[in-house]
Amino acid sequence: MAPWHTRPETASDREQIHRVNAAAFPTTAEAELVDALRADPDAWIAGLSTVATDDDGKVVAHALLSRCRVGGRPALVLGPCAVLPEHQRTGAGAAAIRAGLEAARELGENLVTVLGHPDYYPRFGFVRASEWGIAPGFDVPDEAMRVLSLDPTRPVPTGVIEYPPAFGV
Repeated sequence: MAPWHTRPETASDREQIHRVNAAAFPTTAEAELVDALRADPDAWIAGLSTVATDDDGKVVAHALLSRCRVGGRPALVLGPCAVLPEHQRTGAGAAAIRAGLEAARELGENLVTVLGHPDYYPRFGFVRASEWGIAPGFDVPDEAMRVLSLDPTRPVPTGVIEYPPAFGV
């Protein structure tokens, strides 16, 4: 595993972040979603867009946490998460995600939601959202909708996840 360097995004990273997201997915929809979330002051939280870089400072992975609500209470949504194809399965994506989750914890955030691969996100501590009484407002397989409590001493809201408008759901 390469020694990835992680940090919050800077303004000079935006073009590289767009490229990473565009390269990692079949369409540019996720790259455009990141740009739209960045432009939404109700969704964007400074410091919660994290990158993993190589030794030369090139952005190879990106993870975004933005504001959503669960049962009307503040929460976070993880995603998009993207890695340049040539760096996938090297730990770069996991490094960016871990850095983002730690930054969220340091900001006092608690609940994080993610819709993603059911075999990938449990390694970070995510469990089925249904176990906590949390659900998206649309149909997805139960095993794909996950949540993580960053501070187990705090209560976790229950109810329906309300995503920022940029998600289109």
